[in-house]
Amino acid sequence: MKKVKILVVDDEAIVRESLSEWLKDVGYQVFAAESGPKALEVIGKEKPGIMIADLVMPGMDGIELMKRAKELHPRIEVIIITAYASIPTAIAAIKEGAYDYIEKPFCPERAEFLVEKLAEHQELVEENLALRHRLEDRYRFENIIAKSSKMQRLIELIKVVGKSNATVLITGESGTGKELVARAIHSQSHRRNKPFVAVSCAALPESLLESELFGHERGSFTGAYTRKKGKFEFASGGTLFLDEIGEMSANIQVHLLRVLEEKEFTRVGGNEPLRVDVRVISATNKDLRKAIEKQEFREDLYYRLNVVNIELPPLRERKEDIPLLAEHFLNKFASENRKEITGFSTDTVEFLLDYDWPGNVRELENAIERAVILAKDSIITIADLPQKKISPAYSTAQRKNLKEVEKEHILNILRETGENYSQAARILGISRMTLYKKAREYDLSVKKIKQ
Repeated sequence: MKKVKILVVDDEAIVRESLSEWLKDVGYQVFAAESGPKALEVIGKEKPGIMIADLVMPGMDGIELMKRAKELHPRIEVIIITAYASIPTAIAAIKEGAYDYIEKPFCPERAEFLVEKLAEHQELVEENLALRHRLEDRYRFENIIAKSSKMQRLIELIKVVGKSNATVLITGESGTGKELVARAIHSQSHRRNKPFVAVSCAALPESLLESELFGHERGSFTGAYTRKKGKFEFASGGTLFLDEIGEMSANIQVHLLRVLEEKEFTRVGGNEPLRVDVRVISATNKDLRKAIEKQEFREDLYYRLNVVNIELPPLRERKEDIPLLAEHFLNKFASENRKEITGFSTDTVEFLLDYDWPGNVRELENAIERAVILAKDSIITIADLPQKKISPAYSTAQRKNLKEVEKEHILNILRETGENYSQAARILGISRMTLYKKAREYDLSVKKIKQ
């Protein structure tokens, strides 16, 4: 039995049955339906790879059925059955998305050729999808998806650090996946069966953050009607992840330093010290050394937090991971939105690789989610991406022609030299007369130079 399922749709019983029997004899699993609505029921249940449908049927014609079928199952391919007189309409159906057409009465050789060719194509699509899933599994570690050498070295570091009890400082630009790394470290540790608690130090004002971390006693401030446990207590035995640690106030830095040094703290408004066994992992997109120089961050706390530093590279420095990540997000959002999308067009992949992704993995995820939602076909194209936000890094500079680049360069040199043509000519490596000619050619007036 061949892998690809085929659905035959025709209101004429003799055509439907004879075609179905022929396909079964060739080795296909075949379903039959006498109308469009019945066909849609079969498609929803069986997900056939190929549908052979009559063009002219009562109630719902072949073109309408094809459109409805592709909404239900975007990867389905359609062959239209048509009488000779309806060939122009059949060609119109191809423009609407049909793979091809066959005429009544059937030419067995042509019909067999079309079905075999289409079946091979469908099997190849399924194999590619399965391969992509295997590749993702191969390059997945604790939900971190990466094949680049930089990220593979980072994963090896996570495995080693995870087995220790050291505090870890994760640094890197926004959107690089710092919390994902923190969770991976926790999952590799002996604390994996205990809580992982995450707190954003930038999300709350100082007074609320202190209570959030250390808890408070009843009556310790207005609105404190009951005793409340803090995140340190909730994370007991496990890991506390402090995101955006660079935003923490000086007062709370002091309290945090005490916890790290003494392994104890007191709740807000309390007097009794509480012992705690918590591993602290922190993260920031700030340069904490510069913050120390500006006296915005405590140096002693920095060294307590930074026993091991894991620096996450931005996405632009590990572009070989982009196709793998894009495929992962495509599968994720296609499943969530119940859309059958097989992949990206070749130029779309090139487009994704050309872009620098200042928002890193988070921006890529957002772009793919939008593309999946807006995609009209089973393949993501450049048109599905957020054009206003995403354009290749080279799109502005490299589209300028040579004269525009030369004009801009000469203008900048003249501005830097204060219109000293002799000095500017020496810098440019041309004679002063040539520079005057270039200035006239590009209309580099005094007004433009001084702007």
